[in-house]
Order: sequence, then structure tokens, then C-alpha cells
Amino acid sequence: MPSLTVPTQFGPLTLWEDDGSIVRVDWEGAGLDQTPLLREAADQLRAYDAGGLEVFDLPLRVGGSDFQRAVCSQMSAIPFGETVTYGDIAKALKQSPQAVGSACGGNPVPVIIPCHRVMGAKGLTGFSGKGGVETKVALLRHERAGGFLI
Repeated sequence: MPSLTVPTQFGPLTLWEDDGSIVRVDWEGAGLDQTPLLREAADQLRAYDAGGLEVFDLPLRVGGSDFQRAVCSQMSAIPFGETVTYGDIAKALKQSPQAVGSACGGNPVPVIIPCHRVMGAKGLTGFSGKGGVETKVALLRHERAGGFLI
């Protein structure tokens, strides 16, 4: 599967492409492939990292269950610089916040699908990406979200 690694302030992020869609973003790998889609995704990721992009416009494909895709769709709708709770998404999908939390943790395309914008009922919670909560806080600060203005 073609991949391209992009250095960012959040660590090197590797974009993975399959059949014309971005299917994964992770903090592993050292991809060097230069497909048109990977180049475009890298350009958008660099623009986000530099503070010049708030909404990604890329073809994405999320595998897994219908529920996983529904949670990813809900997360994709959270505006830049805003946060929602697991409970907010759970209410919209008529599911439990715990189930939503598990699906958020299974997000295959973090940063582009902004799971970092989802909080617990009492505030900050975990993050499945490299660096855990510290990376989540860095992403939220980058977006000047809520109480993360520092």
C-alpha cells in the first residue's frame, strides 16, 4: 500500500493510500511514495500544520462496522477549533458514550478525521495516537480549541 511520511509539529505522520482514498494516518512508517493523492494529502497536512488549513478535502475510506463509519462521520463534522463530548456523539447515534469512545480510539485516519476534538464529560480524555494525551492537547492548542489557548 503506498504511503508518504510528512514531518509535522505533532511528529512524523504517515499517510496511507488504497484504491484512490486515504485509509490510514499513523505515527509509524517512513513512506516515500509520490502518488498524486499522497502528494495532495501531504500538502493539505502541511497547510494544517502551518495554520493555513482548517478543513481537509480528501477522499477517505473508513473500514470496519457501520457504527465505526458513523462515529467517524460525526467526528468529521466537528468544526476546527471546537470540541464535543463522547456523550454528544452517543446521543446523536443512540449509542453509549463508551461505545463511541471505543470507535474514536479505532479511528484509522486521526488528525484528518479529528478524534482529538472529542472530549469526555468531565474534560480531557485519552488519545490513541503516538504521545497520547499530550499529542491531543497539542492538536487542540494548535486549533485554539476551548480551554487550550496556550
